[in-house]
Amino acid sequence: MTPAPSPVPAVGPEDVLAARPVLDGVVRRTPVVRSRALSDLVGGPVHLKLENLQRGGSFKVRGAYVRAARLTSDERRRGLVAASAGNHAQGVAIAARELGAPATVFMPVGASLPKLEATSRYGARVELAGATVDEALVAAHEHVEATGAVLVHPFDHPDVVAGQGTVGLELVEQVAGLRTVLVCLGGGGLLAGTAAALAGAAPGVRVVGVQAAGAAAWPASLVAGHPVVLDRMATMADGIAVARPGDVPFATVSSLLPPADVVTVSEEDVSRALLLLLERAKLVVEPGGAAGVAALLADPTAYEPPVGVVLSGGNVDPLLLMRVIRHGMAAAGRFLALSVRRLPDRPGSLAALLARVAEAGADVIDVGHARTSGRVAVDEAEVDLRLQTQGPAHAERLVEGLRRAGYEVLVS
Repeated sequence: MTPAPSPVPAVGPEDVLAARPVLDGVVRRTPVVRSRALSDLVGGPVHLKLENLQRGGSFKVRGAYVRAARLTSDERRRGLVAASAGNHAQGVAIAARELGAPATVFMPVGASLPKLEATSRYGARVELAGATVDEALVAAHEHVEATGAVLVHPFDHPDVVAGQGTVGLELVEQVAGLRTVLVCLGGGGLLAGTAAALAGAAPGVRVVGVQAAGAAAWPASLVAGHPVVLDRMATMADGIAVARPGDVPFATVSSLLPPADVVTVSEEDVSRALLLLLERAKLVVEPGGAAGVAALLADPTAYEPPVGVVLSGGNVDPLLLMRVIRHGMAAAGRFLALSVRRLPDRPGSLAALLARVAEAGADVIDVGHARTSGRVAVDEAEVDLRLQTQGPAHAERLVEGLRRAGYEVLVS
C-alpha cells in the first residue's frame, strides 16, 4: 500500500519571528517613504517599502540567507544551488559568500545581462538553462542529483518563506495603522511570508498579492484548491513569471487569505507604475517590483488606506527600462504614434507639418519620411511621427487639429 503524501507545512508567525535574528547584520532594514502622488490617488496615505534598495537589489537575499544559514557545515561544503531569473540568484550568491560556501546558479537563457553579471560578481558560478525559471529549476535539480549540492529554492521552502516574511514585520513596525499591504506575487514566497508575519503582528491588516495577468497561476490554483501549472506565460515582469505556485507558499496563503486577495494587473498597468515611480518618486524599480503600485493605479478605490506597498526589487535591464518607459508613456496617453498620409511631396510640406505639431505643444521624438511607399502617389509622401504629448486630451486635440487642417492622419 502506497503511503499517503506528507502534508505540506504552512509557515506561521512564529517561523517569521525566528528567522529575524538570523538576518541580523546581514540584510538592511530598508526605508519606507510616503508617496504623495499615490496618496492623492487613493485618498489616504500610501507608503513604499524600498526593497529595491536591499542588498542584491531585492528582498530575495532574506529567504536565501535564512535557508543557507540553517544548513549544516557539511551541507554548505557541498555547495548551494539555485534557479532564478536574477534576484534570487544574487540573494543566493550573497548568502554563499557570507557563509563561505560555493554556489552554482542556473538562470534562463535570455536572462538580464546586469543580473547575470551581478550574480557572477558576488562569486557564484552561473549556468544558462531553459527559457523560464521553471526550466532552469529542472536543470538545478539535475545538478543536485549529480553532485550532492543543496538546492536553495527561490520560494518553496519554509525557511525561505520565513525569511521573506521579515519584510512584513519591518513594514508594520515602520508605519503605524496600516490597513492594507500590497506585495508582488510569483511563486508565492513573499506573499506567504508577509501574510504569516502579519497574522501574528498585525492581524487586522489586509494582505494582497499582485500577479502579472500574463503569468497568473494563483487565481486558478486557489479556485482548484491546489497548485495549477500554466501552459504559457507572457509578461515583461520576469521576476514574478512563475508557472506554478510553490507548495509551501500555497499551503500558507490558502490558509490565511481569501482568493479575492490575489489580483492581477496588465502590462499597461505595470508600465504606468514604473513610469510613475521614476518620475514622481525618483525610484528605479523592476517590472515585478512595481506590481503593487500597478494594482493601485488600476483600481485606486479597492484598497483601504493607509496602504503599504513593497517595491520588491530594482534589478531592471536598462534596455527593458527604455522600452517600458515608452510603453508606460503610451499607456498614460503621453506617447503618440501617427502617420500622415498623402502629404504633398514638395519643398516645405514637411516643415509646415512639423510647425503645426510644435504649435500644438507636442515634442517630436522621431520622424520617418517616405516617398516610395506603395500607399502614396508619385507626387505624395508619407510621414510617420512619434510624439510626446501632455496626456490623452492633448493628443486628441492635436490629431483633430491636424485633420481640420486637411491632413490625412492615422493613429497607430
